[in-house]
Amino acid sequence: MAFKVIKENILKDNDKTASKIRSSLKEKKVFMMNMISSPGAGKTSLLEKAGPLLKKEGISFTILTGDCFTSRDAERMDALSLPVVQINTGNACHIDAGLVRAALSNVEIDGLDLVIVENVGNLVCPAEFDIGEDEKVALLSTAEGHDKPEKYPLLIQESEVALINKTDLLEHVDFDMRYAEKSLCTVNPGIKIIRMSCKTGEGIDNFIEWVKDKIKTKKEQKV
Repeated sequence: MAFKVIKENILKDNDKTASKIRSSLKEKKVFMMNMISSPGAGKTSLLEKAGPLLKKEGISFTILTGDCFTSRDAERMDALSLPVVQINTGNACHIDAGLVRAALSNVEIDGLDLVIVENVGNLVCPAEFDIGEDEKVALLSTAEGHDKPEKYPLLIQESEVALINKTDLLEHVDFDMRYAEKSLCTVNPGIKIIRMSCKTGEGIDNFIEWVKDKIKTKKEQKV
């Protein structure tokens, strides 16, 4: 019982901060996505592909990249001249709203269209914490197996879109695409599914179009 009370208090405080972030971004009409995956699924590789394309589209954005200790992902973004802020969580398995608020204090929000949060690699904890995002994005990969949607349902239930990465490996891994997509729709009947490969570029354009549509919708919202 004591653990439950502590957890409820932590989530309550987090949600208050998340609400403030959401209100601020709504006022400035900035769309924020929270990208969640297991380690190695391809979040950073996707950003390396998508970042330059977003710039080409004239979209103003910043990336908040999360890691427990290193800054390797941020260094990869910086090498491509992509705007990035590193968030280190220490031993914490997720980014919380307080860390996002601190990171955004280092960003000029006015004039931005998009904030991308690359969460810590974990399919459980990040799904529980609201960080003020408009949408969660679930990133899966063929290398992980096709049973993840039903094993980690909260993330799928909380996400509007599921990206299935590493389709270039399909002939080399034991991954049943039909089973995975059926499982995704069983857990979340309304979820959008995008097959993609960060290696070949397959499906990246579909992801960009989804992002552009979300930005447009956010810009059109009444404050």
